Amino acid sequence: MASLLHRALRAGEGRSFSRIEELAARVNAIEGDFEELTDAELCGLTDRFRRRFQDGASTVELLPEAFATVREASRRTLGQRHFDVQVMGGVALHLGSIAEMATGAGKTLVASLPAYLNALSGRGVHIATVNDYLAARDAEKIGRIHRFLGLSVGVVLSDMDPEARRHAYLADITYATGTELGFDYLHDNMAPSRDVVVQRGHNFVVIDEIDSVLIDEARTPLIISGPAESVSDEYGLFAALVEELVADHHYELDNKLNVVALLDAGIDVVEAKLGVENFYRPELGGRIRMMENALKAKELFVRDRDYIVAGGEVQIVDVSTGRVLEGRRFNDGLHQALEAKEGVEVQPENQTLATITAQNYFRLYERVSGMTGTARSAAPEFQRTYGLAVVQIPDRKPPQRIDRNDKIFRTNRAKLEAVAESVADRHRRGQPVLIGTVSVEKSEQLSEVLSERGIPHNVLNARHIDREATIVARAGRLGAVTVATNMAGRGTDIMLGGNPEFEAEVELRERGLDPVADPEAYEREWLPTLERKRAESHDEHKHVLSIGGLCVIGTERHDSQRIDDQLRGRSGRQGDPGETRFYLSLEDDLLQRFKVDWIKSFLRSLNLGPNEAIKSPQLSAVIDAAQAEAEAVGFEERKYVLKYDDILDGQRRAVYESRQELMTSDDIHEQTRLMIRHVLHDLVSQARVRHDDHDDADSLFEQLAR
Repeated sequence: MASLLHRALRAGEGRSFSRIEELAARVNAIEGDFEELTDAELCGLTDRFRRRFQDGASTVELLPEAFATVREASRRTLGQRHFDVQVMGGVALHLGSIAEMATGAGKTLVASLPAYLNALSGRGVHIATVNDYLAARDAEKIGRIHRFLGLSVGVVLSDMDPEARRHAYLADITYATGTELGFDYLHDNMAPSRDVVVQRGHNFVVIDEIDSVLIDEARTPLIISGPAESVSDEYGLFAALVEELVADHHYELDNKLNVVALLDAGIDVVEAKLGVENFYRPELGGRIRMMENALKAKELFVRDRDYIVAGGEVQIVDVSTGRVLEGRRFNDGLHQALEAKEGVEVQPENQTLATITAQNYFRLYERVSGMTGTARSAAPEFQRTYGLAVVQIPDRKPPQRIDRNDKIFRTNRAKLEAVAESVADRHRRGQPVLIGTVSVEKSEQLSEVLSERGIPHNVLNARHIDREATIVARAGRLGAVTVATNMAGRGTDIMLGGNPEFEAEVELRERGLDPVADPEAYEREWLPTLERKRAESHDEHKHVLSIGGLCVIGTERHDSQRIDDQLRGRSGRQGDPGETRFYLSLEDDLLQRFKVDWIKSFLRSLNLGPNEAIKSPQLSAVIDAAQAEAEAVGFEERKYVLKYDDILDGQRRAVYESRQELMTSDDIHEQTRLMIRHVLHDLVSQARVRHDDHDDADSLFEQLAR
């Protein structure tokens, strides 16, 4: 069945691609006409397009001219002309597809094309990014194109107040993270009055790194919580109690399914400690939940992988992105169990006030599209869940990156030493190196090993997010060594020899120029400064190319091959040379979770020194199988979350629509009377007793008194 679906998807992609090529060719054919226009004439086209749209012209009819307009505006404002493949990507997005484009293909610039075209309707366009930094960066940079053409551009950031958010959503084009978009939707539907609602509908959305937003983050629904009335003082009791329990004797642990449960011996210990005869009596339900959460906190949640402790608080880390989920807390007492485990103040337990999955939130939009470099393997899930087709956009230049075979070691320490040796050799030659790790803890372990060898390096993880832009922009410079979690795996473009745009922005800000406060002065100085920075980085760029480009080293396989591919994709941008290799060990989390018994057997058969690399096709196949198993578990989790939320979705929409009607109505008295009649009718029906031909009046009065 899966192969049939894949073949059907490929056949449909072929037809879509022909349409994309046809429309892109029409854009190219008229490009010269737009180069001859003055700035005023080019800007004046926006109002002309709007009038044509209002007169009945379709967006597809407007597409060639609108795209040519944006292309020329980009050349004049940013000094960047959309390549033909970028135009093709823009067409794919407008037609409601997922554009799979290689790293360095300029996906950010691609989004400027359909955003402009779909903003002509006046109904708003949303660009969903994976983090606040990218939302702010893209709104400022790409916003220059749209502002030049007379459109308004807004950005929603996590620290903004409702008034600033409302203003941002009123713009023609709004940049925000998918999380902020979803939470604002939930907050709007809890609003007490219309004047505090911030969003204005769901017309068209372009989702950057769409597989991260709709797949990797889809296992965790968006939840708005409110504190419960009190905090139990027993969280600390259970945190201490589970430390006395031993795995496989007092409780069993299933790493594959992330499940932990008490065994009889463990129940005996708990009952003795609590002084109860039967721990699983219904009236002890609250304590049972605390015990289960304490076990989960001990065995399933790892500090500096799943969360960090900062400022006396437990902060959740998104494993797929490496970023702290600001303001998010685990529900059902789990966060309190983690706080008790770490010895920080236990905050009040939350109760869910509103919730929605990413899947159901983005289904609210009339049209959805997205971009990523790694959508192919997830194409069937995109089609089944969202009805979105994946279209592969060709590379502008043939790839030169070399992906070398994995190196596998017996222990984690041997692996890290081998990584450090490889990095030291490349650093001596000046080749920039990016090393990907799976968690904050692992990044800091590797940093210690590199420091022991005297290798200068930068660390990018959830603890160092304030330096993210600088570290990423300079990670491709001569001799740079960067250790990073998945924060550097998406939405980053590591340019060999440095990033002239970043350096130009830094210089202009140091000179006191601000693109928001004084856009005219900023635009006047932007292109000359950018050209000078490009000239300065030219020689270094050539040098880095001559020694092999960026080397990317992975230190562990992720639960999804797509995330590994994202890391690999940092190297070899736009046809540059590059090299990637993964260094693995038999102690890696993936193998320990899914193939621990096989590994134990395999170790007994090994006849190698402790630091020798293992060469075994069978082992490589087992690693691939473990990753496939992890992906299958992730898919089932997403399917379960969506299935549960689908049940709620009909009720949620009905309630939210009723609230909207009440908030927007000039006279709610009639609606209120109807609601009262419906409620009374239901209560009377429930209280009526159908036998003996009499009514249960006592039951009815009891219901009305509540």
